[in-house]
Amino acid sequence: MAKAFIAPLSSSSYLQRVREGFEFIALSRLLDANSRVFLKPNLTYPTYRPGVMTSIEAVEAAIVAVKDFTQHVTVGDSDSGGYYPFSMERVYGDIGMYELGERLGVEVVNLSDLPRKTVEIGGGPPLELELPGLLTEDTDVLITLPVPKIHMYTGVSLTFKNQWGCIPEPKDRLRLHPLLPRVLLEVNRAVHAKVAVVDGAWGLTRSGPMRGDPVALDWLLVADDIGAGARLCCELMQVPLEKIAHLRYAEGAGAVPARNEIETNQAIEPFLRERFYLRRTFSDYPGMLAFRSKFIGHLAYFSPLATVLHKLLYLFREPFYDYDEDARGRSR
Repeated sequence: MAKAFIAPLSSSSYLQRVREGFEFIALSRLLDANSRVFLKPNLTYPTYRPGVMTSIEAVEAAIVAVKDFTQHVTVGDSDSGGYYPFSMERVYGDIGMYELGERLGVEVVNLSDLPRKTVEIGGGPPLELELPGLLTEDTDVLITLPVPKIHMYTGVSLTFKNQWGCIPEPKDRLRLHPLLPRVLLEVNRAVHAKVAVVDGAWGLTRSGPMRGDPVALDWLLVADDIGAGARLCCELMQVPLEKIAHLRYAEGAGAVPARNEIETNQAIEPFLRERFYLRRTFSDYPGMLAFRSKFIGHLAYFSPLATVLHKLLYLFREPFYDYDEDARGRSR
């Protein structure tokens, strides 16, 4: 049986809830004083936005709670994976991640800057991918810290999708989008993603991963199985799991337990809020086509036409963030 803990945040602190969750799932079964743990938050935007990103409070609580078991803790993410990427160092500076790491005595890393190891991606035709050696060889347990949000291309971004950011090269993420269900499952296996701490203070509905409507949820979910965490989050968001391609694929591979195979500390029905939904605008469809088609993706991101196509798109759609400002920041 997988185990999952859920509780409100408003009546307690992040730290207390994370510690209660770790006790309920018996994290001591997975960790001892020698265990090497990597914490993977969702840092999708240059500055903090509720429902879009894991809060610094949730990251801090997870670090402190994990250090009850082991001192070998690292935290980080990769540079953003869009056509106009932003550096994770910029995010760390804005949200106070470097100061947090120094205060708590943990290393804060940018996965895009670390040495890489080539891994073979199973489940289909031969495919190789470079991943950080820190995760594939020097981590025993990866704890994912996602937020419950709608994603305009993948349906949701939860306990599996958060590890897409473990692929250190943004261009690799773009070219592998059409193979996401298969690659994502194998990446999770390669980086030892086992435990989920879902920051459910806020969620994001209507769109995502950067835009949408924030929803106050007031819960924290801890699971000893990322598949169990994904199933429960879908239930809490009232999104049918079978409609999410990468979760359907993971379930078919045995990586998502059935609902009756998940033990919870209490019923989750009291934590239901409004039903989450996806609503695309007409300007989202070019990106969706590029996401699903290898040929269109190549035209949109890697061909000589890419810059022109993006300029045409942004005649109709506001950019996700100030690309010119970020370019100036990278040039300094």
